Amino acid sequence: VQLQAFGGGLVQAGGSLRLSCAASGRTFSTYAMGWFRQAPGKEREFVAAMSWSGSRIYYADSVKGRFTGARDNAENTFYLQMNSLKPEDTAVYYCAAGRAGLPFDRPVVTFTRNYDYWGQGTQVTVSS
Repeated sequence: VQLQAFGGGLVQAGGSLRLSCAASGRTFSTYAMGWFRQAPGKEREFVAAMSWSGSRIYYADSVKGRFTGARDNAENTFYLQMNSLKPEDTAVYYCAAGRAGLPFDRPVVTFTRNYDYWGQGTQVTVSS
């Protein structure tokens, strides 16, 4: 699976952005998908994960109620709608495809080691 994330940019606090992750290669619809982010000097952290069907979604507590994940298996695309953005949301955002057979449970889907394929990242900067 090849992943390409895009949609990042510079936005003021309180604003919104929509990230997209386009997948190609193996059957996209069979993979759990995740969004992670990494701020300068910090470890990569979990943001959201969605089951292969899209029926189950987990969010990090820091983004719950503000971010919404969605996927379109027909278009091989995974989305992250980010509203009410805060300066602390500033980071490079990565999309990832979970390893084959990954059980969609928390905390399993929050660990980077459980994702086999990663996009190149897209920068999100939120100004105060």
